[in-house]
Amino acid sequence: MGPDHISTTFSALADPTRRAILARLASGEASVTELAEPFEMSLPAISKHLKVLERAGLIARGREAQWRPCRLEAGPLKDVAAWLERYRRFWEGSFDRLDDYLKKLQAEENADGKKQP
Repeated sequence: MGPDHISTTFSALADPTRRAILARLASGEASVTELAEPFEMSLPAISKHLKVLERAGLIARGREAQWRPCRLEAGPLKDVAAWLERYRRFWEGSFDRLDDYLKKLQAEENADGKKQP
């Protein structure tokens, strides 16, 4: 994996077909044929998607006789989740401050309303 593995992971996740493949692999190993079933595309096209996911470190492929199972490798997803966590905390803090400000405005508005007959 290159020095900017988070960019590689996001690039792999940018395609809905690849996200669907990862979602399927979250429930267990599958062959290329099994992964291709829900899609209207050729096996070579699915294989290209799998190569992108493999280069990003999101899947691993094994070999068991004639069966080449693919399995999810969640490590890169953990790295992305950790990176996103900082921004989640930022937005939660921003929303909390906005909520406090709106409550203050409502309290002032209610106080002003009660003062007038």
